[in-house]
Amino acid sequence: MLSLTLAFLIAAAPLHHASATSADEPRVPIVAPGPAPVDPAAPPSDAIVLFDGTSLEGWTHLDGQPARWIPDGHAGGAMTCKPGSGSIVTRQVFGDAQIHVEFATPSVVDGEGQGRGNSGVYIQNRYEVQVLDSFENNTYPMGQCGAIYLQHAPLVNACRRPGEWQTYDIVFRAPIFDESGNVTAPGRITVLHNGILIQDHVPITAPTGGGDRGTGDGPIHLQDHGNTVKFRNIWVRPL
Repeated sequence: MLSLTLAFLIAAAPLHHASATSADEPRVPIVAPGPAPVDPAAPPSDAIVLFDGTSLEGWTHLDGQPARWIPDGHAGGAMTCKPGSGSIVTRQVFGDAQIHVEFATPSVVDGEGQGRGNSGVYIQNRYEVQVLDSFENNTYPMGQCGAIYLQHAPLVNACRRPGEWQTYDIVFRAPIFDESGNVTAPGRITVLHNGILIQDHVPITAPTGGGDRGTGDGPIHLQDHGNTVKFRNIWVRPL
């Protein structure tokens, strides 16, 4: 019986992965989020501001080299991913946290599916909240904007039009590990996309694809996926 069960699990594993990346999976309901903000919202008084538009001094590439993304260079401005330069991470590391990120996918639509406005916000350099232009763009639910990549599809699709500013407000509770690095209590992620709840305290037991395998506090990681996605007004409140 044990060998039969093992054989079933091995056979089923590729089917699960194929299903997770199939655009034919049931569609996520669409909810219109309302008008986009013109200016970034002011951070709370106790927030650690990670990017305010002026410089990328608080960020590096994964190899520790200075970040080569392109900042506007003024307060309230944005930074733009420089495709091919590599993902960037904060110099500071975090555990449990409230995280605010504003982003805009390119206003000129180029590509489709996962090739359109793709980036990601990795919490602790491990757990990716997908960034994607999912406005009238069909792709697999666990890979669309707001997904915990290949783990949890968003409850709804709350995307604005390409080029419009959008917000993620994330509450993250880190997993608890034993001395051997085994998870004893799952992490939890709640995400509001443009003010709409899309991930409701969902469990996280392992890093998403491309995530670091460590167990301690980690940085915020913004992904270079080859698209000129913009980010602004990034701040964290440790919890």
